[in-house]
Amino acid sequence: MGNRASILLIDKESGYTSFRSLGAIKRKVDKKVGHCGTLDKFAHGLLIVLTGPFTKLNMLFSGMDKSYRACIRFGEETATLDPEGEVIATAELPTLEVIEDAIKNQFTGNILQAPPIYSAIHVNGKRAYKLAREGVEIEMEKRPITISAFDIISFDGRDLICDITVSKGTYIRSIARDLGLACGSRGYLTDLERTSIGPFRIEEAVSADDDQAMFAMLSKREEYLKRLGLCSSTTISDSAFHTVENGRKPFAHELTYTEGDKHCKYSLLHSEDGVLRAILEIEEQTGDCSKIFCQIKQEEHDKL
Repeated sequence: MGNRASILLIDKESGYTSFRSLGAIKRKVDKKVGHCGTLDKFAHGLLIVLTGPFTKLNMLFSGMDKSYRACIRFGEETATLDPEGEVIATAELPTLEVIEDAIKNQFTGNILQAPPIYSAIHVNGKRAYKLAREGVEIEMEKRPITISAFDIISFDGRDLICDITVSKGTYIRSIARDLGLACGSRGYLTDLERTSIGPFRIEEAVSADDDQAMFAMLSKREEYLKRLGLCSSTTISDSAFHTVENGRKPFAHELTYTEGDKHCKYSLLHSEDGVLRAILEIEEQTGDCSKIFCQIKQEEHDKL
């Protein structure tokens, strides 16, 4: 176990924190592990998990748009804006027409959003949720976000099922709260599933407890990287790679492009036998390697 550079699409269960959901992966794949975008404890769905040297690639994944299937309950608001909090306010239920009008006029495109007070954002050097638990009144600063899609699936007079696609940093719990208020009511989330992150979908994800499926996914790391549209593929001679392995950046003339071109921001560097050895950051204008983003040691391949 360990020393595996991998990209795993995990289907997180509700009832577990994102951190706790990584436990099985730490035990079975690699002790060094990180995820690209947390999910609340009550929520479930897609987590992109990086292990080993690939934890350095977090910034390639964390900025992508995310899509959710949400259930917003109107008429009540909880302290945490999810089913785990106590009800702190009630109001009349809105009509579907009112909800549709609010979404169209206030919840599409670029907007400002105040994060929930029960969140991990730092306020005056302390986590907001800790201050909230202590009874400290805090005002969350609004941040710019983008809602690129907000589609209603069904409405039974109380619960709204909808699909929402948003930019990095968006809180769906805040959307539920703000939509309720915009409709002259109150709202909170009763269920939330993350259905996609960029080009990756929940249908591809596996349980962290399904060893066979999870280990089969280890071989898909190059496929997943290429989906980002940022990576070319290159090869380098074994003699040149020997010095690269010791820390020297490869020269442009040593790289042979087998897929994509030098205008891609990153390149997947392979040895002559076709094995992925490193990920390079490439200068767009010159095609030179500006730095070795991460290296994959030979022993890591032996364990795939």
